Amino acid sequence: MSTASLWVVYPSSEVSNSAGFTGSTRGGNQVHDSLRSSGCCKNLMFNGGLTKGPKNRMDSSYRKACSRRSRLTNGSSVCVMSNVVAEPAGEIGLSSEQKVYDVVVKQAALVKRELKSSSDTNMKRGIILPGSVSVLGEAYDRCRQVCEEYAKTFYLGTMLMTPERRRAIWAIYVWCRRTDELVDGPNASHITATALDRWEARLEDIFGGRPFDMLDAALSHTVSMFPVDIQPFRDMIEGMRMDLNKSRYNNFDELYLYCYYVAGSVGLVSVPVMGIAPESKATTESVYAAALALGLANQLTNILRDVGEDARRGRIYLPQDELEQAGISDDEIFSGIVTDKWRNFMKQQIKRARKLFDDAEKGVTELSSASRWPVWASLLLYRQILDEIEANDYNNFTRRAYVNKPKKILALPIAYAKSLVPPISRNSSSLLLSKT
Repeated sequence: MSTASLWVVYPSSEVSNSAGFTGSTRGGNQVHDSLRSSGCCKNLMFNGGLTKGPKNRMDSSYRKACSRRSRLTNGSSVCVMSNVVAEPAGEIGLSSEQKVYDVVVKQAALVKRELKSSSDTNMKRGIILPGSVSVLGEAYDRCRQVCEEYAKTFYLGTMLMTPERRRAIWAIYVWCRRTDELVDGPNASHITATALDRWEARLEDIFGGRPFDMLDAALSHTVSMFPVDIQPFRDMIEGMRMDLNKSRYNNFDELYLYCYYVAGSVGLVSVPVMGIAPESKATTESVYAAALALGLANQLTNILRDVGEDARRGRIYLPQDELEQAGISDDEIFSGIVTDKWRNFMKQQIKRARKLFDDAEKGVTELSSASRWPVWASLLLYRQILDEIEANDYNNFTRRAYVNKPKKILALPIAYAKSLVPPISRNSSSLLLSKT
């Protein structure tokens, strides 16, 4: 049940280290082998959404319970809560939360100067090769078609953005969808670690200005125009690698890292495209932290919504230690019976997801005015899925929680009203992303 959650993904049944700046030295819209023919992408129009699929993890480590501050490049600091204990070899290791937040801080530092240097589109000027403009336009149009066909509500949200931003979001969405389809599509049973290695090599070519096909070309141009870094893309592929053999999570530390891989990483990718309001006084790091929080919240919501669906595939994406504390066995989940133990367990899981949505709200107001409405709509609509789980008496075994069309329509004017609220004037902003 993986999901690549852009800042504007809506709930719908339709649906090495960082390489640094993707600067103009990259041939952003070059097309390897002349972009093939115009029919080269027929097999890339995938069915299904980004809200299904297995989940993953990285090896977990811990630290002592503490509060530390990560020193930022502008002299301010971001408060991060971590859990730390000794690892088996007696070494002290970072928790998944701290590992992920280190990525957040690095991504923010990489793009801060770029995002603050322009009050309009925050774009870099990519290289446009002679004769390639029409092909590039067709590449973006292919991405638009994929979004319109398979994520209708998401597509409508992108139409609220500026033309440059919406094209970039289409390109990112399509890449994330294709990546997700590797482990959750019709050919998922044939996907191997080697295939994912090849997909990552192809990603490197995209960032190197050597796209393999037309859809790759759109993303290659996007990353040449916006300060989008390659690391979160790599992280999503790493999540797909874990998908191949991971079906249980010992604790929330493992689950947290999984959620970052498949959803939070895309939140980080989308920030440079969405743009930060020029009048915002918030730190870039705090806006990135909010994007991460929204991705994590969306993914946890997907997990809670799809417990029964995942169980039928032999997968349980809930912290095993918390299930044990609640007195719930894997067999009880597979049986799909709602008990008081299950209701109490679900209440705590929903509380955790809502806390992350609260954290995400702190950064939405700081986005560019052209991006705030769709992001607010995404947040409000996805959050309502939690309400629907409660309305179903926590039966997420046989009943799928969803937001019906009237509720979606009612949420849009509320989101619009929230989008009109200007950024809060402050010298710095810190988000506390702690586990509950």
